[in-house]
Formats: sequence, structure tokens, C-alpha cells
Amino acid sequence: SKFRVLKIFHLIPQKQQQQQQRNELKAIESGESGGDMGRTLEITNVKLDKNLEKQQEAGAGDEENGGGAAKRRGHETSALEAATHLFKGSVGAGLFAMGDCFKNGGLAGASILLPIIAVMCVHCERMLIRGSVLAVERTPGVDFLDYPETVEKCFEYGPRPLRRMSRFMKLVVEMFLCVTQFGFCAIYFVFITENLYQVFHQNGIDISMSMVMLITLLPAMIPSLMTNLKYISPVSAFANVALLFGLISTLTIAFSDGPMPSVSERNLFTSGSQLALFFGTALFSYEGIALILPLRNSMRKPEDFSSRFGVLNSTMFLTTALFIFTGFVSYVRWGEDVAGSITLNLVVEEVFSQVVKVVAALGVFLGYPIQFFVMIKIIWPPLKKSNNCAQKYPITVQVCLRFIMVMMTFGVALVVPKLNLFISLIGALCSTCLAFVIPVLIDFVIRAQVPKGLGVFSYIKNIAILTVAVLGIVTGTYQSIVEIVKEFK
Repeated sequence: SKFRVLKIFHLIPQKQQQQQQRNELKAIESGESGGDMGRTLEITNVKLDKNLEKQQEAGAGDEENGGGAAKRRGHETSALEAATHLFKGSVGAGLFAMGDCFKNGGLAGASILLPIIAVMCVHCERMLIRGSVLAVERTPGVDFLDYPETVEKCFEYGPRPLRRMSRFMKLVVEMFLCVTQFGFCAIYFVFITENLYQVFHQNGIDISMSMVMLITLLPAMIPSLMTNLKYISPVSAFANVALLFGLISTLTIAFSDGPMPSVSERNLFTSGSQLALFFGTALFSYEGIALILPLRNSMRKPEDFSSRFGVLNSTMFLTTALFIFTGFVSYVRWGEDVAGSITLNLVVEEVFSQVVKVVAALGVFLGYPIQFFVMIKIIWPPLKKSNNCAQKYPITVQVCLRFIMVMMTFGVALVVPKLNLFISLIGALCSTCLAFVIPVLIDFVIRAQVPKGLGVFSYIKNIAILTVAVLGIVTGTYQSIVEIVKEFK
């Protein structure tokens, strides 16, 4: 049909299309085709060219108007910008928890296991990218897909028995993303409260931890009620500067606070229960897989994202090196007394340490609205679609939803007593599924569509990753819950 021809010509690169037209004209001129067929081909080519121009103009118009969720943004980022965003997404509260991570993994154990986990994360992220690229190729009119949409399309185009699961798998991914973001927001409340609590008590302000958290509620609530990201995104740059200042200052204090203890005084390896907590904290810190597809799709040259020395590999290498350095130094300096956030180990009597605690807490606090916005972006569209009141009064209902969600994150942060256990629980339960389990399932589904696509090596490799993931989920979640129950007792 005519539309089928249009689709085929649209997929042919411009140079190949021009060469094909020249070959057809030569065939016509040499008498290989009849005169009527020659005129038909010429008219068809002219119509196709005009239709292609119209499609390109329409596509350009869509980009200018912002397009949809599957249209490429007008501003395309460079490799450096994409690397910066990925680094920002990977370095947050988890970075300050690296001391506790090394306490649970041991100096040698954590130094060996962190790079292995990083390699596994990168490999799974590559599988996710491959699945997204193949899904885009099979979906007409789509330039890119985010994580949930990629999972949905991969199952939709997969083997027939799995196609009915496409919508369900998308909901599962969205649920894990929401729970992860919810955990981030609650952890931010705990991080801010614990640092400010020490500063308040040092300066003679004797109030409870719960009251300090209540004080932080209103400043966190106001920006989170804003429904437009452009009003809250400018603060993220200052938040990252504050976090970097807090990290550099904390490590500087760690080095300058007398001679470093001997490495022999610290555990090189740890037991199974502690390794379970290590695994959860490490996965929480590496949780940036939700950013992979949006960052790659926004690049000027998306192929540079996952090349050998591209954005993904180089950023993960730098992030892993920073994690190992921070965790190693923190555990050697403070040993078994290292806290869930290394800023809590600073001597609160010193003025500079108080400044570092406040600035680091401010940096995390300013990142709360951004993390909260990601969660609302997932929850709001289906709620609005299924609720008549939300369609009639969208702004009012969304503000009420935001208020309820902020209060829920505040309530969870108030109930869970320990920051490090909270981080380990979220990492073991949700981050492991998003980083390991879902990408492996995507790879299985994609390879099952190709005869002999699932070779012995791929099968063993995927089963090994799933085994590690399931062990991490079960042991990490169980141990985190056990430790949290102990804290309540």
C-alpha cells in the first residue's frame, strides 16, 4: 500500500534513497521499464519526497512544541553534560554512607566487591539500552522510551505467552521507581535531622530529634507543592556544590585530625550478615539506572553514551573510585564508630565542623524537591486519567496529593530510627530489582525472539546475575528489617 511504501522510504537513509532514485531513472531511460511505469515511478518519487518533507516539518514542529514523552527534546546535551548529570544522580546521600558500607564489607572485601558490583550495574544498564533501542525500532513514531515504557514494549513485542504481561511489568517498574524515590525523600529527612540535631545541641538548643525533623517539614513542604519543575530546578546546582563542599571538608578533617589509625586495626573481611547490609548500601549508592535512558536519549550523539570510553563507562569508573576512596578513608579513620553519614562523625564542638554539617544538610535538603518531583511525575498521570475530580480540578488535586506524599515521607522518616539501616533496606529491596532483575528479564525476552539467540554463555551469565540479585534481595532485606526491629527494642 501507499503507506507501506512511505514507511519503507522513511527508513532508508537520504543518500541511499537518492541513489535508488538515480538507478530507477537510469533504468527508465535505458528502456528497461515501460513509459507508463517510468511516469508512475517519477510521480511516486515526487510524492514520496513531498510526504517526507511534510513529515520532517511536522516532526520539527513537534520538537518545537515540546512533543510528547517519546519525542526528542529541543536541547541536545553534549557528552560532558550527560556525564555531569549522571555523576550528580549517582553521588548523593549514598556517598556519605560509604564509611558504613566499608564497615559492613571490610576494607579488602568492600574494595573488591564494589568494582564487581559496578561492572554488573554497567552490564545491566547496557542490556537496558539495547532493549530500549530495539523497542524504539519496532515502535512507529517514537524517538526514545524511558525505563517503564521500554519494559512494556519489550514484553509487548516478545514471545506470545509474555505479551499479556507487558502492562503489568510496566506497573512493577513504576512501583519500584516510586518506592525508591519515596525512600530517597525519607532518607533526606533523616540525614538533615541528624546533622542539625547535633548542631542545635552543641549550641544549647535542647530539643528532641522529632522536633528537629518537624522544623524541617515546612521548608521541605513549600517547594514540593510547586507543580512546575522550572521553579525548583535552579536550586539543584547549589545543592550539588553544597554536597561537594561537605564531602571535601569532611575528608579534609579526617586526614588532618591526627595520625590515621593502622589498617591492621580494621576488619579486612566481614561475616555474611554484615555483607548483606553492605550489598544493600552499595546498590543504593549505585542507583542511577532510572537516569540512563533519559540521559542517553537527550544526547547529541547517543552512541557516545555507551561506547568503550563513553559517558557510562567513564562516569561509573570515576564514581566507583570516589566511593572506594571515601569509604576506605572514613572506615580507617573512625572504625566501628563510623556513622550512617560520615558528617555525623565530625567533632561537633568545632565551629568548622558545625558549618560542614549545616552545609551538607542544606545540600541534601535542596535536593528533596527534585527527588520528590520524580515520584509525583510517575504517580500523577494515571491518577489524573482515572479520577474525574483530578481532571476537573487538576492543580488543586495535585497539590493535595503532594501534601499527602510529603507527610508520608515525613512519617516514615520519623518512624525509622537509623539512617544506615534505611539506606540498606531500600537498596536491597528496590534498587536490586531495578538494577539487576528487570534488565536481565528484558535480555531474556529479547533473545527469546531470535532463533538460538539465547546461547549457553548468555544463559549462564543471566542466571548468575539473577542468583546474586535474589540473594541480595532476600538477605539484605531480611537483615535490614532485623536490625531495624532491634533498634525499636
